[in-house]
Amino acid sequence: MNYGMIKEYDIADGPGVRVSLFVSGCRHHCKGCFNSETWDFSYGEPYTQEVEERILELLKPSYIQGFTLLGGEPFEPENQAVLVGLLRRIRECCPQKDVWCYTGYLYDVDLPEGGKVHTAVTEEMLSYIDVLVDGEFIEEEKDITLPFRGSRNQRILELGRPNKI
Repeated sequence: MNYGMIKEYDIADGPGVRVSLFVSGCRHHCKGCFNSETWDFSYGEPYTQEVEERILELLKPSYIQGFTLLGGEPFEPENQAVLVGLLRRIRECCPQKDVWCYTGYLYDVDLPEGGKVHTAVTEEMLSYIDVLVDGEFIEEEKDITLPFRGSRNQRILELGRPNKI
């Protein structure tokens, strides 16, 4: 798996100050996507054990509220295989931090067993996520007044510990 960027101090992709990982690879190709360079699975740098250690270190300060995973598309099957391990380690090392994830896939359609991108690790991956923002970005429904999402069709779903929005 490759990644496009790590934001050490992100205040746009969830509440508080966050560490965010933008993964590479996305099959949605939403018109008007703010991060279209990450559609390419080979964009950016290889995700390594050193990168993972850096993310865990960046999460340690008390002023960091949590971690956000976005892209690209974290729930592409190729990305899930790697990201489940990162999320597991975040929960082990930083259980007080909240985890947000952005996906163009629909939680109740594409991610359940039998869904378009369900894999052997999808349910475990979801178990580590407190808040999931789902749905493709739709340019015709773009609304810059919405907190933490780009278009009106996207949903903010609390999956884990309550009150993380």
